[in-house]
Amino acid sequence: MAVYTCEKCGKAVETRCKPRKCPECGESGSLRKQENPVTTKKTGKSRLFK
Repeated sequence: MAVYTCEKCGKAVETRCKPRKCPECGESGSLRKQENPVTTKKTGKSRLFK
């Protein structure tokens, strides 16, 4: 799974495939993949902390 962040509103989305538009603001093509999301120790799942 990858974390994508909207360049317009800052919304972070964790998903397998890159979304076509931001689920928060609806901006098309504004999502960029996070290079190093934080991984939690207990679950091993990646989470983005702000």
